[in-house]
Amino acid sequence: MPKILAVFGATGRQGSSVINNVLSDPEISQQFKIRAITRDVNTDKIKRLRERGVEIAAGDANDQVSLETALRGVHTVFAMTAPAFGPDAFEVQFSSVKHIADAAVNQGVKHIIFSTLPSVVDISGGKYKAVIPFDAKAKGEEYIRTLPIQSAFISLGYFMDNFESQSFLAPRPTSDGTWEIVRHTSPKEVLPFIDAFADTGKFVTAILAEPEKFGGKRVHAAASLHTMEEVAAILGKTTGKEIAVRQVSEEEMRATLPNFAADIFIDAFNYGHEFGYFGPGTAELVAEGAKIVRGKLTTFEEYQNKHPLQLESPKGGWKHGGE
Repeated sequence: MPKILAVFGATGRQGSSVINNVLSDPEISQQFKIRAITRDVNTDKIKRLRERGVEIAAGDANDQVSLETALRGVHTVFAMTAPAFGPDAFEVQFSSVKHIADAAVNQGVKHIIFSTLPSVVDISGGKYKAVIPFDAKAKGEEYIRTLPIQSAFISLGYFMDNFESQSFLAPRPTSDGTWEIVRHTSPKEVLPFIDAFADTGKFVTAILAEPEKFGGKRVHAAASLHTMEEVAAILGKTTGKEIAVRQVSEEEMRATLPNFAADIFIDAFNYGHEFGYFGPGTAELVAEGAKIVRGKLTTFEEYQNKHPLQLESPKGGWKHGGE
């Protein structure tokens, strides 16, 4: 009889990728039945999951009772949390992790796979303290490791769709008709990229296939590493635009960012430039993760060919992301 795999964030990048890859994997699909955990069970995306045979359960990471109910009978949990913002952002996000993990333990869940990120404040020795979305997940991983449950962790690289979803980081038009990517760190800074929609599940199914092998381990998930100069060249090729990278001062960079997240991005890019996205040895960690993946990973150029970035000059002139 198939075991139940509960998936949080089932309609987002990571959760939908896990569901798609489990359902399409000849081996894993026979081992697991999927239960999607969602706050709203009546959306169109949830309706489509039902039509594919996915079980749906209502569950809110801030509601312990709903989580206990949603996780009854579950064998394995894939858990992820969205970043929070504001003065209590760390506590909000960490509490979500804690509630999910505690409910899993209380319901006798055997295995939890958590989508984590490196601790920027720890790796930097306290130098960079504003990257709360990373640090809260890292604290969540630390907490899960203390619990009486088998655990594994997946740490995702920089999302390939960020240039679309975070438009303030995308190329912007210049006065001479070309485009530029603005950063305050070196254009030669390296980032690990992943197509979160397509490829998150390829790493998670590898863990599901051999849970004992990955017990207590962290898998670093990315397809390749690129500098901003390489990114600009690929985006130029796939959009047909002339795109360059311009290094600016930290103050100029801050002016391009939304106010609520400016500190986060400034510290995140500084940290990545100084220590590497996953910390020291980022390239080696990416290479190690790529060895275990089930299936072919999507390259950045393949992603951009399939989902070309739409670059259009804003009417009335460019507006900074913070306005």
